[in-house]
Amino acid sequence: MTTFSRPTTGMILAAGLGKRMRPLTAITPKPLIPVGGRAMIDRALNALIEAGGERAVINVHYLADLVEVHVRHRKDIDIKISDEREELLETGGGITKALPLLGDDPFYLLNSDSFWMEGSIPNLDLLAQHWLSDDMDGLLLLSPTVDAVGYHGRGDFQMDPFGRLRRRKPHEVSPYIYAGAGILHPRLFEGSVATPHSLNVQFDKAIESGRLFGLIMDGQWLHVGTPHAIPLAERAIAHSATRGLNT
Repeated sequence: MTTFSRPTTGMILAAGLGKRMRPLTAITPKPLIPVGGRAMIDRALNALIEAGGERAVINVHYLADLVEVHVRHRKDIDIKISDEREELLETGGGITKALPLLGDDPFYLLNSDSFWMEGSIPNLDLLAQHWLSDDMDGLLLLSPTVDAVGYHGRGDFQMDPFGRLRRRKPHEVSPYIYAGAGILHPRLFEGSVATPHSLNVQFDKAIESGRLFGLIMDGQWLHVGTPHAIPLAERAIAHSATRGLNT
């Protein structure tokens, strides 16, 4: 088995319309909405840098100029912009378009609006430690649904004893929710075209071949999908600060 070194590149998804976050997103793109005094995209960039990331590829569409100007102020990481101003390509199409910027090696994937309070080991480090490049096309960070702040759904995945994932069936309640982060290999996108489509297309492809895996996060995931969820997340952040936890 080949030896894997941790990714140095991350893809941050920042092109969404943020419809569920209205009215806040009427004039502010969702990645720039502050939670706990910090724009959500900066939390993603900070996590990437702390994991040894040297380059971030960020796709932009809605209020793209604001996002681009904001991230260009960062001098602690090389920023590359994948421009979707003319057409929103969704998550799968957006990554497919960005592949020339991402290169041939595995990369971190981060949603710009997902973040968490770290546990004893930073979660991007955990992903890198468990990544097996020969065996995996994707390794997704999972949060237990019972611990997630601001989440009230039925979960996303079931996981076998080896960490392989399958979709939750319609009648099932899953114990795990995708926490908006992972490591992906570019081969997962072989044959993909940069047209609008969900990343679920690639996830289902990897599930079918037994190459999509999950890792339960160390810490607590904060789901900030609506304006109502912001004070919930901020209370959790404040509470963690009083206990000396990393946010």
